[in-house]
Amino acid sequence: MSVILSDNIISPLGFTTRDNYQALKSGKTALCLHEGLWGLPEPICASLFSDSQKRNLMTDGLTFFESLAVASIREALKRTTFDISSPRVVFILASTKGNIQELENDTARGVRVNLADSAKNIARTIGVTTTPIVVCSACISGTSAQVLASRLIEAGEYDYAIVNGTDCLSKFVVSGFSSLKALSSTPSRPFDMDRTGMNLGEASATMILGKTDSGKDGAWHIIRCAVRSDAEHISNPSKTAEGLSRAVSALLCDASELSLVSVHGTATLYNDQMEAVALQRNNLLDIPILALKGYFGHTMGAGGILETIISLCCIEDGETLPSKGYTELGVSAKINISDVPMKIKGHTLLKMISGFGGCNAAILISKDYREDVTTKNHKTYVLHTVKMTTDDVILDGQVIPTQNGGKDMLTELYKNHVGDYPRFYKMDILSKAAFICSELLLEAEGNRERHKENRGIILFNHTASIVSDRAFLHTITDEYYPSPSVFVYTLPNISGGEISIRNGYHGETSFYILPQKADDMINKIVENSFRDGKICSAICGWINYENENTFEAEMKIIKSSEL
Repeated sequence: MSVILSDNIISPLGFTTRDNYQALKSGKTALCLHEGLWGLPEPICASLFSDSQKRNLMTDGLTFFESLAVASIREALKRTTFDISSPRVVFILASTKGNIQELENDTARGVRVNLADSAKNIARTIGVTTTPIVVCSACISGTSAQVLASRLIEAGEYDYAIVNGTDCLSKFVVSGFSSLKALSSTPSRPFDMDRTGMNLGEASATMILGKTDSGKDGAWHIIRCAVRSDAEHISNPSKTAEGLSRAVSALLCDASELSLVSVHGTATLYNDQMEAVALQRNNLLDIPILALKGYFGHTMGAGGILETIISLCCIEDGETLPSKGYTELGVSAKINISDVPMKIKGHTLLKMISGFGGCNAAILISKDYREDVTTKNHKTYVLHTVKMTTDDVILDGQVIPTQNGGKDMLTELYKNHVGDYPRFYKMDILSKAAFICSELLLEAEGNRERHKENRGIILFNHTASIVSDRAFLHTITDEYYPSPSVFVYTLPNISGGEISIRNGYHGETSFYILPQKADDMINKIVENSFRDGKICSAICGWINYENENTFEAEMKIIKSSEL
């Protein structure tokens, strides 16, 4: 368990949490129509920083994305007193695409685009000396970063965690969502019968977390958290809300203890319906819910943190904000949503969120301190290991003969060891490599149905999805025809989603980016994913690539035994 020591939000509505919250209470929205941006063929409705705001936020030597994160972190740190340079402090960055706009200027290597390098730049600027961690799990990244931070603090790995979620808009990002036909040209209307899609937004949000005994009386505690997979589709939400329902139920939520549910509420047809089903399945229809996309738009990696902070402000005030854009219910379940403030009681928040790759997360935050009875003592052991380079593959110490190298080797391995899953041919190289490694591990294990309900997929690399990033860039620069089938693979966590879908795994799916392969850090993160006692095994490890014919992997199946 961890405690929230400080927070900050920077958005086009304000540069502090208070400014943002007061703007929302007065009914302001940052969403408006923008025409002619980045040479896009159509106007977009979005929440964007003005040129003057950008100038005020810039730090010399950093990109705007990095400067925005630094500004938010520094504001949050003003209300703390710990030594930020201590080895007991970790920095966790949540982002989906970071400096992706820089790819046009660095198509050869994409070094400035690398999220791990941005994390190092941010850490160095604010004074953190430990290795930064990037959470890159699509739209749940901000919430997943809180989950990771809380786990690491609870396990005694660190005393403090600086958790920041930041994303900026660009031609790349807008074109990607546009290719999926997910965007609305008018302000979004979460859960409304006339909703037509989402709006995008820019923001940075920060939480400073510490050990339970480092907080003041009346502080907010992260009680429990969970990440679960739909195991159904890489871009469409589960019609039965499988992963989200499992994430919420893993928190053992009693409806009577909840004050408010902060929902994702993208205002797309299927996401909002899926969330309503999840609320119904968990008997939470009477709990007030809050949807904030009508104010900020979808802020991607920042969203899970930003929306949590605003929701806690509402609980402090004893009433919700109106869910802006909502007028008349447009989902099947009778959820408790309103276009006017609703009175709320108690001091407990449930935040839930979903994202591409079929990933879902939920987190329970309360002022009522309590021991987490779900935390288990355990040890893990390795069942099988596979190591892969572009030239060879070694499974449990034995070389698997191949005649080809690079991407042709992956196809050869698929034909010789799988052969019954033609979706393989649609995957990007990162997903293909991770998929083949998982198939070889499962072949060695010998029982594909084992641990189906609670096996996790936890992957790491350094280069994120750089090959797919370059491929998608070509679809919007050579000739403007953004490809949805390429865009979905510009999120590296899709690789884990593909494995989950293939095998029907409903455990955790997470993707992390590190400055370099570091077994100690990888083991630390994986070990602590077992702490809630719901995940009993995982396919995990390093899966990195530079181009279609240069990649490396070291993945394994590990199992947990409770002590």
